[in-house]
Parts: sequence; C-alpha cells; structure tokens
Amino acid sequence: MSIHEVLKKYWGYSLFRELQEEIINSVMAGNDTLALMPTGGGKSICFQVPALTREGICIVISPLIALMKDQVANLNKRDVKAVAIYSGMTRMEIDHALDNCIYGNYKFLYVSPERLATEIMQVRAAKMNVNLLAVDEAHCISQWGYDFRPPYLKISEFRSIIPDVPVIALTATATPDVVDDILEKLQFKNKQIFQKSFERKNLSYSTLFEENKNLRLAKMLVKIPGTAIVYVRNRKKTREIAEYLQKKKITSDYYHAGLDHTRRSRIQEDWMKNKARVIVCTNAFGMGIDKPDVRIVVHMDVPDDIESYFQEAGRAGRDGKKSFAVLLFNNSDLIELTHRLNHSLPTIGQLRKIYQALANQYQLAMGAGENVSFDFDLVNFCKAHHFTPLETLRGLKLLEQDGFIVITDAVFIPSRAMMTVSKEVLYKFEVENQKYELLIRTLLRSYSGIFEEFVAINEGELAKYTGFSREQVITYLAELKQFHLLRYESQKDAPQIIFTQPRADSDKMHFDTTLLNRRKQAHKARLTAIRNYLVTEAKCRSQFLLSYFGEKRAPRCGVCDVCLKRNKLELSDLEFAQITQHVEKLLSAQSFSISEIINQTPELMEKKVLQTIQWLIDNEELLLNEKNQLTRRS
Repeated sequence: MSIHEVLKKYWGYSLFRELQEEIINSVMAGNDTLALMPTGGGKSICFQVPALTREGICIVISPLIALMKDQVANLNKRDVKAVAIYSGMTRMEIDHALDNCIYGNYKFLYVSPERLATEIMQVRAAKMNVNLLAVDEAHCISQWGYDFRPPYLKISEFRSIIPDVPVIALTATATPDVVDDILEKLQFKNKQIFQKSFERKNLSYSTLFEENKNLRLAKMLVKIPGTAIVYVRNRKKTREIAEYLQKKKITSDYYHAGLDHTRRSRIQEDWMKNKARVIVCTNAFGMGIDKPDVRIVVHMDVPDDIESYFQEAGRAGRDGKKSFAVLLFNNSDLIELTHRLNHSLPTIGQLRKIYQALANQYQLAMGAGENVSFDFDLVNFCKAHHFTPLETLRGLKLLEQDGFIVITDAVFIPSRAMMTVSKEVLYKFEVENQKYELLIRTLLRSYSGIFEEFVAINEGELAKYTGFSREQVITYLAELKQFHLLRYESQKDAPQIIFTQPRADSDKMHFDTTLLNRRKQAHKARLTAIRNYLVTEAKCRSQFLLSYFGEKRAPRCGVCDVCLKRNKLELSDLEFAQITQHVEKLLSAQSFSISEIINQTPELMEKKVLQTIQWLIDNEELLLNEKNQLTRRS
C-alpha cells in the first residue's frame, strides 16, 4: 500500500497534516530523520504510516509507559498488531511478547529505553525483521535538556544490532543545543531535519500577577466557557481547588498519582466525556490524553522550566479554535523561585544519603539488586526518611542521570494468571482438593487462552462469580501458585524504581563533579528563563517561547497579554522595536528626562516616541527617578 492508502485505511484521512508527508517520505527514502513538531501536531503518524507500508516491525522507544499503553491500545483498535514491554512485566510475559514480534506478524513493539540494554532484548531484536527504529521524546537523550534519561544514550549501541535500519527521532520540545545533541548521540546518517514552527496562532498566552489565585481562576472559568485543565504542584492542592470550584458551581474533579487506578480512570473518563468540566491535577495528568476541545490551561504554580510549561500549556486548543494558556503568580512565587535558584540541586552528600535510604528501604545487600524493580511511593519514602519531596525528587533525578537508577512513571498493570500444568494434571488436583474446584472452573470458563499465555484477570469479578470474598479469591490464587499450578501476578499501580547497577557503597559512589556542576548551571538557566518569562512586560509571550526554542524571527502573536497592551499603540512592530532600542541606547550611559529625549528625536516621530516611552513606563520597563528622569529597569 502507498502512504496515502495506509492513512485512509487505518485513520480515515485523505490528506496529511503540514510536514507529515515530507517527514514520511524522508523515512521511506531510508534517511535518518529528526521531526520537531508541536504538542498535538501528529508526530506518531510520522512513524506509524511508513512502518505499515513495509514488511517487518517498527521498534518504538518511549520513556512514558502510559503513552506506550495508550498508543498500543489505539493501534489495536485499528486492527494493527502492537505490543509494549515495560517495567512490572514478568520475564515470561516479556519472553512471550518478543516471540510474537519475531513470529507473530506484529507491526509495532513499544519498549522503554532501559529495556534496550538487556540481553534478552538484544538477542531477540537481532532475529526480528525491523523496518524502522522510532525514538519518541528524543530530547531525553540530551544531558542539557530538561528531561535527560541516561538509557537513551544506549540507543546508538542498539543501532549496531540493526545496522541498516533508519531511525526517526521525534520531539515537541528541543532547544538548538538539544537538537545538536540528538543528532550526535543517535549517530545520524543521511540526516534530514524537519521543523514545524512551534507557533500556536490560536493560543493566547498570559502571565498574571495575582495574590488571590483561586478567585481569579474562578472568574476566568466563568468568563471562558469550555473544558479546562488546572495544574498545581502538589496533591493536596488538587483536592482543595477542585472543592473550591465546586462551591462556585463549576463542575470539577481532581487527579494525582496517589489516587488508585479505578478512581483515576473514572475521573479521566468523566472529564473526557465532559461530565466534569475542569480537571485540577498535578503533572501526572496529560500524557497520552488527546482531548482537542480544551479551551483553557491554567498553571496555579510556577513550573521548573519553559519546556514542561510549553508542553502542558500546549494541551489547550488542539482543535485549532481560540484558547488560552494562563500562568498565575504572586510575590510568594517570586521568592520561591529565588530560593530554587540559590538551592537548585542537592549536594553530593545529599545524593549519597538518598541512595543509602533507597538501599535500606528495599533491603538490598552490597552488590545485589542489578535490574531489579520495586514499587516506589515518593511521599511515603520522604516520610520514612525525613526528606523533603522537592530535594528528594531532584536527587533521584540526578541519581538517574548518573545511571544508578531508573524511575518509571506510574502505571496500572492488572492482575495476570497463566496455567503451568496440563488440563489432566489440573483435573486430578481438583478431585483431590475440592475447595479450589469452583475457582479453577471459573478461571477456565472466564479466561480463554489461560493455558497458553498470561491473561488479565479481575479478582472482583471472580469473587462475584464464585460467591467468595475478593480476599478469599486472592488467597486461593496465591495458594495455587504455591502448588505450582499457575503463575499469578497481582496488580500493580505505582511507579517503579529500577537499580540499573549492583547496589554500591554510598560512601564510595563516584560522581563526576564537573558534569554535576554543568547540570546545576543548566538547571539554573532553565529556572532563570521561566522567571524572565513571568516578569517580562515588553516581549510578546509567544515570541519569548519560540525564541527559547530557536525561532528567533517569530512574529508578534497579537493576542497575548503583552500584545493586547501593545495593540493600543498606533505603531508597527518595527517602529516600536526601533524606538525602544533608541531610547534604551540613550539611557545606557546616563539618565534623561522625557523632554530631553524628545528634543533628540525628529519632529515627525515625537508622538510615537512619547507613546512608546509611556508604554515602557506603564509596564515598568523604564522608571522615573526622584529627579523625574528616566532610567532603565535594572
């Protein structure tokens, strides 16, 4: 099939979006291809379509388990065979999935980057007919990016196993330095780079100084109809703000990783179906969510960096209709930002303490634990060891960046079971142990294929069918496992922490201090950028964001809070920029009164210069001193 036939058959579209066809043709020509596209720009089609036109399987590397599961589910709905391998699966499940990829005519294998380095993955990949290697969230390969993940550095080694297979790397957030890093670390050959502007013409960005954030939020939600996402930094505030909005008659719910899977799924489904208009959440919400009609995204707290803010704000207005991204801040936020700048990352001593606490919590002996995964709860870990969450989170990130651990996102894996004996042996056991007979027969009746592979089971459903309590079902399943009649894995619903090396002596752990200092400087630079974004009153918000990502000549958007104030001036962008530059140059050497500046201006420009100066004063870009002279804001 041609790429257009594939698009029509599986997605029902006749035309590609902007740049998609060019990217796909580059991949089809065998080029290593980098696609820089905004959030919601249709990145996945850029590797899914070419993979479906060819014989063989596409291996997709993604750090986000929720996103992997979502894409696999979407492909399966389109009758495309796809499977994902991630932390929390048993070796037998992984083995079975990889066999399917070799012999089962599967088209997509999604894997987390840390899986690439495992022997089983490398041995099996060599036997697969791989037609494309897709690297999603490619910015994770850069040490200077906001979300560096060391396992991504292993991708270039993995390429040697499938040497003639082209790679496509995709990201929605990459600065020019990160782009260079991606090309180098992935060892691009015949490289082709495609960049769709990150500009979102339908999205109005605003940062608003507001001491009473809750009241301002409620007023905005009354004024702007439609679905909304409200981001906060801690779990407690999600509930508090949702309850506040409910009292204001605004249908709301809250979401964070600490809620159980059933509740999170129900909340997400209600919001997707518009039963709840507003979702108040931590950044645990949003990945893999494709809701095009979000009209407003509000950040109640200041994010750590431009990249994560841009990605989260970009969840508004994916349908192309007028939408808003608002960041509320106050004096407390500015004070906290200053504190974060001065205490940006943990010391080496703090890193050693955090690592030792992990080893103690999981009772790991020296030299043990390599590639072993454990459920991880940040809040409980901090309480148990008297750490602050922010310090711990940053420490864990640094330990991850130095290759000691990997932390996965929270993922729900249902309970699974698989019979390990023949039907004859099982029948004989039933006759001799009749208390298990009803449960065994219910399992066989309810779950076809349970003798061939792991199947997802529901202990609650089994309890309903058998008349046992749920606890009794779980006990019986555990006992059948002890009898070696079946394999039983109870459900998981937590992030996983994986020790990628044997447990080390924390006092002897080696840290590259030069590299650590460079990371601290990069972290400070990102915090400084988000602070500048907050306080600037002269530069278009969209221009600021696009410039950060390397689009230095982006036009003024005309719809952000800065532009709306500027629009009142009867000046072109060029005139405003030239006059501002002229005034700032004069004031760089000494202070002048307004009349002194006007006297140095051609008569025809006097009105425009006066308008510009007044605008700069109103927006505190220029200040009047006690002598009524103009000075630049320091």
